[in-house]
Amino acid sequence: QVRLTESGGGLVQAGDSLRLSCSISGRSFSSVAMAWFRQAPGKEREFVASSSWSGTRKHYTTSVKGRFAISIDKAKNTVHLEMNNLKAEDTALYYCAAEFNAGDDYVSRIRPGYDYWGQGTQVTVSS
Repeated sequence: QVRLTESGGGLVQAGDSLRLSCSISGRSFSSVAMAWFRQAPGKEREFVASSSWSGTRKHYTTSVKGRFAISIDKAKNTVHLEMNNLKAEDTALYYCAAEFNAGDDYVSRIRPGYDYWGQGTQVTVSS
């Protein structure tokens, strides 16, 4: 059974940094595209960042470009989201998502592009 387990969320002040992690367990694979989405109260779940397994294709939503960085640790089957200069509007429940065996360069910015999801980790930024 595939499991995606997020960690690293918390309560921080504006301008602080956090590092989210999402580890994969329960299945073997030749490639996995990973992404982070977030959902604020009363809003739709939105795309934040994504990376191909090869790491050569990465995408970010406009509001986080230059502040967030996604990376995949292949040795640990873990994806990280480094978040710097956090803002109050970054407050949300952050979900990681995965798509297995779609190719080393597969990456998507939309929810249907991923079949597996974690339970979410809360990020709260106080202004």
